[in-house]
Amino acid sequence: MSKKLVHTPEGVRDIYGEEKARKMEVEKLLLDKIHGFGYRDIQTPTFEFFDVFSKEVGTTPSKELYKFFDKEGNTLVLRPDFTPSIARCAAKYFMEEESPIRFCYQGNTFTNNSNLQGKLKEATQMGAELVGDPSVYADAEMIAMTIESLYHAGLSDFQVSIGNLEYFKGICAQAGLDEETELTLRELISGKNYFGAEELLADKHVKDKDVLLKTSDLFGSTDALKEAKKAVNNDRSRAAVERLEQVYQILCDYGVERYVSFDLTMLSKYNYYTGIIFKGYTYGVGDAIVKGGRYDTLLSRFGKMSPAIGFMVSVDDLLLAMERQNVMTAHHAPRMQIYYRDDNFSEQLKAAKVLRAQGKQVELLPEHAKA
Repeated sequence: MSKKLVHTPEGVRDIYGEEKARKMEVEKLLLDKIHGFGYRDIQTPTFEFFDVFSKEVGTTPSKELYKFFDKEGNTLVLRPDFTPSIARCAAKYFMEEESPIRFCYQGNTFTNNSNLQGKLKEATQMGAELVGDPSVYADAEMIAMTIESLYHAGLSDFQVSIGNLEYFKGICAQAGLDEETELTLRELISGKNYFGAEELLADKHVKDKDVLLKTSDLFGSTDALKEAKKAVNNDRSRAAVERLEQVYQILCDYGVERYVSFDLTMLSKYNYYTGIIFKGYTYGVGDAIVKGGRYDTLLSRFGKMSPAIGFMVSVDDLLLAMERQNVMTAHHAPRMQIYYRDDNFSEQLKAAKVLRAQGKQVELLPEHAKA
């Protein structure tokens, strides 16, 4: 037999034993908290039609999708992201529903990353989506639930940074930037490439470039919101800051404000986000372990006009962070071993059944397996 058959392809891995037990425990803790907020489980297919994740939807770039064909010649993709799938479900099954709908999910996503990025191509995600509520209370609920879920899973040293895409869009609209230039500028500023941003604005002969570049300094505590409001004179950007101020006040009511900071230049690779956006960070991993935000126009792509907001936890990154921070999950009950011989198997089986009925984990092993 070829040794190649026992290895996995680049970007995927096996998970077993204690690591798998820890993963299941963390998933359970996260889900317990999400269910506590009234969210109900939904399961979407592992693969969908290509159009669900097309460029027009604003999700993962086509070159990063795993694409294949069915026997009818339709282009299918392995899901890279849950949100468009759930938006499709909401439009299909709840088209006439006007009351808010709460979904939660868990499963694996698939992204054909470059090997140089050092990320798994198959990753486990858990999250929630609130459809049909445009209010600031929905924004705050989603962020508070994110914080409480991470804490309930065992993480205590983390920060959720909140932004509002409307703030930057307001400045760009006032400066007369086209959509392509705006997206390029957002990427440059988000990546702290200030020289590149300044050069781009100079090439475009933008008069208000100082206001645009100043946004790179607008992050941190609520003081950043005060500075952000003073830095602009257009209604769209001011309204974006006022929304963040309202969210913060509600988060204080939830009692989670110590985990909150602000970033007015926050960017997501998902272009379907429309307003409030947030990411969760902790020590031990280089990327956000939580990503979320409002996507008020996404469902219209599937025929339902409805606002929505959601969040996603990268379970693999959360587990890695917890391991590096020496955060222990709940203690697992030890497995018990009962050994049998041919002449006492029935007796030992009865003993094992009694213990299993009490909720204990019992292995029934031949006596020659004793160490």
